[in-house]
Amino acid sequence: MNQFLPINKKEMQQRGWDEVDFVYITGDAYVDHPSFGAAIITRVLEAKGFKVAVLSQPNWKSTADFVQFGKPRLAFLVTAGNIDSMVAHYTVAKKKRGSDAYTPGGKTGRRPDRAVTVYTKMAKQAYPDVPVIIGGLESSLRRFAHYDYWSDSVRESILVESGADLLIFGMGENQMIEIASRLDSGEATSTMHDIKGTAYAVDVRDTPYVGTECPSFENVKSSKKEYAKAARIQQDEQDHIRGRVIKQRHGKMMVVQNQPMPPLTTSELDWVYSLPYARAYHPSYEKLGGVPGINEVMFSITHNRGCFGACNFCSIAFHQGRYVTTRSKESIVAEAKKLTGHPDFKGYIHDIGGPTANFRRPSCEMQKEHGLCKGKKCLAPQPCKNLEADHSEYLEILREVRSLPGVKKVFIRSGIRYDYLLQDRDDAFFRELVKHHVSGQLKVAPEHCSAAVLDKMGKPHIEAYIEFSKRYFQYTGEVNKEQYLVPYLMSSHPGCTMKDAVELALFLKRNHIRPEQVQDFYPTPGTISTAMYYTGLDPYTMEEVYCTRNPHEKALQRALLQYYNPKNAPLVEEALRRAHRMDLIGSSDKCLVRLQSAPRKNNRPPRRRKK
Repeated sequence: MNQFLPINKKEMQQRGWDEVDFVYITGDAYVDHPSFGAAIITRVLEAKGFKVAVLSQPNWKSTADFVQFGKPRLAFLVTAGNIDSMVAHYTVAKKKRGSDAYTPGGKTGRRPDRAVTVYTKMAKQAYPDVPVIIGGLESSLRRFAHYDYWSDSVRESILVESGADLLIFGMGENQMIEIASRLDSGEATSTMHDIKGTAYAVDVRDTPYVGTECPSFENVKSSKKEYAKAARIQQDEQDHIRGRVIKQRHGKMMVVQNQPMPPLTTSELDWVYSLPYARAYHPSYEKLGGVPGINEVMFSITHNRGCFGACNFCSIAFHQGRYVTTRSKESIVAEAKKLTGHPDFKGYIHDIGGPTANFRRPSCEMQKEHGLCKGKKCLAPQPCKNLEADHSEYLEILREVRSLPGVKKVFIRSGIRYDYLLQDRDDAFFRELVKHHVSGQLKVAPEHCSAAVLDKMGKPHIEAYIEFSKRYFQYTGEVNKEQYLVPYLMSSHPGCTMKDAVELALFLKRNHIRPEQVQDFYPTPGTISTAMYYTGLDPYTMEEVYCTRNPHEKALQRALLQYYNPKNAPLVEEALRRAHRMDLIGSSDKCLVRLQSAPRKNNRPPRRRKK
């Protein structure tokens, strides 16, 4: 097994180190697997000759854990972990979660709310003169003033809130390498304002002349129209080819986001994934029950980054970018061979995927020179005429990996864009997907059936899903397999009225779909959908968008999607009355629910008679 990086002073001394160059602070348990950002960044730094210690889930009530390695020679590096700490802690109903997949034993309470800000302030308290560089999803998505669902308020940039010296957004390998090299040469972070893929805060008098300025923190906090304008600017400039510097004033400070760092090339990605990961959690967690978050990815392989699908409710485009880059076939096959030698490998590779599993190339040739189109989507509401759909290379990789000695099955569990798949004139991949790479059920994400709602989601219309479903079951029947489709569905997304929710319930009934789980829209930072939820405006048209924020109405929409569950009957009846669809309440085959109570005019409770 490859050696883990030190997680405490004892392990540091066992390596013969008197000090470390970097202390990497994370809200997750230490898992040295390339599906974890902490593992990638620390291994990249190690490969470049730097000494790195990992401070995992420190006690944030004092500085004791933060000083155990001594003063880091170059910097503290801070991340909340694989996901936003608030999402890790709270459900969409703002209730505390009962478990944490990235903590030993799945226990909760091992990281603070708003972990990046808390850790940064503790690191600054421990060693005020040591630079603190923040990164990861929580930092990346909060780099501008943003709507915070949990406090129902607009909060300032996490750079300003935390007091960090630099912020790395996106996938940060090359940013980290450049920062580390320049720190090692003696340069101060205050002069590192030219690194792509980073953001910094300066006195407004030092604002750079280049780029574009979006509405200030004060303006977006006081005006929802200004917030919507800022959201569009921030989304539109996230392109490494045509994107501009973005500036946003926060009082006397100016937050400056540099242009995005170009995505890693194929050779760079191959190098990153060839580093000596232990592919396991730190052994000290074994007695605590291990780290549940590794179970799903232990025998999975990431082959791509970026997503030109860019759904409005998804933060991937804002974080990783829309430009798709991939590893070479040789690199992927080499990793698969390593997996077959793992003592716990049972012959099943759980995934060869990424943000979207079946993207192996940019959506068209033009974007290689001009970048992705501003304000447009490659697949929605209909596929662009310039789209080039080709699964041939991905299929070659799957064929080679599944033919390796010791490999029984190769599954695809990360998302498939079925609308992209349908554009491929060659159905070889579709047929082999059905025959070889589905583990009983394939999960896809139509999300809704209403065209109006799907347009606000940035998703294709339901006809694409219907066509995909027909062909999926046709090919499944041809190979005599019993396999299913599991559609991901979302309730209460901006634009979804009660009538739209009823329309979706009827679609599910007609198609004999009974979803076991339904996702209520979760307004997380960094998405267009969250901007719509907060402002009630579509940032691209400035037209008003219906948004339900009432918890009871959300519950009604969610219940409609599981209308068949007897526990939901009272809610379903109420929802149908609100939508003026009393025709769907009764005992006929067309009805969604049986009558639960006597009809009430306008859905009001009966008045009490005066005695």
